Formats: sequence, structure tokens, C-alpha cells
Amino acid sequence: MLTAEQLSRLDWEKTEGMIPAVIQHKVSGEVLMLGYMNAQALEQTLSSGKVTFWSRTKGRLWTKGESSGHFLQVESITPDCDNDSLLILANPIGPTCHTGTSSCFSPASSDWGFLYQLEQLLASRKSADPDSSYTASLYARGTKRIAQKVGEEGVETALAATVNDRFELTNEASDLIYHLLVLLQDQELDLSAVINNLRDRHQKK
Repeated sequence: MLTAEQLSRLDWEKTEGMIPAVIQHKVSGEVLMLGYMNAQALEQTLSSGKVTFWSRTKGRLWTKGESSGHFLQVESITPDCDNDSLLILANPIGPTCHTGTSSCFSPASSDWGFLYQLEQLLASRKSADPDSSYTASLYARGTKRIAQKVGEEGVETALAATVNDRFELTNEASDLIYHLLVLLQDQELDLSAVINNLRDRHQKK
């Protein structure tokens, strides 16, 4: 969250009392929406942990999700270099946009954001009918089979690289990442756990 020093540096006068706040998905990096905060809205956001704006149309404080239940749970708030805008990382509860999409800027999606979407899809297949998809059939066959597929695809990826076959390397690497994501889901882990572990290792160097 914002430190006391960061709060004191916010330039409310420059923005005429309204600071723009960009809301970004904490995991996928997808930009979810843009809103405006006055000092009271920021104070409520900090105290409640839910993104709250000043609604210029309603003329009052407005907590995103207050009617739909699709709240934006705050993870961090960072001011920009000029202290006149905010970047808020949040975990959305349900779709952000009133149209039912994950972002008010849909269908824009980054490459890394697609990995998150794929992970969510794979998670949804864990309880699906094994006959409904290849992913569901993998879960049904159990951890050993999924782990075996990861091993097989890892070897095939390495072999494609040794013969400098970029086309096959791309295909085999895709298979490897897909099966690895399935294995992580099977073990109740997500990609964020791996990323955080890599980040910790990097910071220790």
C-alpha cells in the first residue's frame, strides 16, 4: 500500500483534486479499468481494501462492485513519477466491466495475459467430464500420467533444439508448457507460485 511519505507527495492541486487511477490485474497484468479518486475515495480504498472511486456522474463515492459484488481487491498502490496518477494492482472478484468482460478495454490482451487465461481454463477442466476434453481426461488419468507427459514433452523439446528445428521447437515447447500448467493445477499450484519463487531467487543474487 501507499506509505505515509507517498501519500504526502500526491499532487492533488495539479490534478484539481481528482487523481486518475489505472487498475491492473495483479496476476495477468491486464489493464482492467480507469477511474478517478479524490482524497476521500483514496482514503476509503486504503481502509476497505476495495477500489473506490469518486463517481462524477453520481456525484458520490462509488466502490466498484457495490451493486454487482464484483469487487476489486487491492494488492498494491503506486504513484507515478510526477505523483499525479496511481497504478493499482488488484485481484478482481468476477468480471470488471458491466458488459461482463474481464476488462473495460476487452478484447485487448497481452501475451502474458493469455497464459493467465489459459491457466484459468485448465483449472476449470479439473472437475469436467473426462470425455469432454483432452485436459479433463489427463486429470482423470492421474498425476503419474500427467508427470509422464511433462517428461516426454521436455525430452522432445530438447531434441528439437539440438537439431535447430525452430518450427518443432516452438510446437514442442508449447506442448511442454501446456502439460506443465496442467501438472501444476493437478498439484494445486498456479504459475504465480513459480514466478514468486523465481523472483525470490533473483533478489537473493
